[in-house]
Amino acid sequence: MKQTSKRTNKANRTEKAGANSIAYRVLIEPIITEAATIAIELNKYSFKVAVDATKVQIKSAIEELYKVKVISVNTLNNRRRAVSYGRTPGFKAGSKKAIVTLKAGDSIELFKGV
Repeated sequence: MKQTSKRTNKANRTEKAGANSIAYRVLIEPIITEAATIAIELNKYSFKVAVDATKVQIKSAIEELYKVKVISVNTLNNRRRAVSYGRTPGFKAGSKKAIVTLKAGDSIELFKGV
């Protein structure tokens, strides 16, 4: 009986799951605000992404899900905010945003039914 390491088994499982499962973990939701809608005219789209996502992961996720060519990815981290729940101090969770610039002529349909 051939023994395989845990690392090899894990790599095989992620290959079977496909790259889309990783893409859906990286991209959380598109950001639809007034400023983000104006930026769409410049081919820049904003997304809320996983806090541990890298620019390379974000780029590959966008290209696989939306079938577009990404030119650049800019990220920014929103720090956690201190809040008070009655007498108990606490924090609101921080988040990460990505602004993705697409190649001229490419677009993403964010408003399909509108």
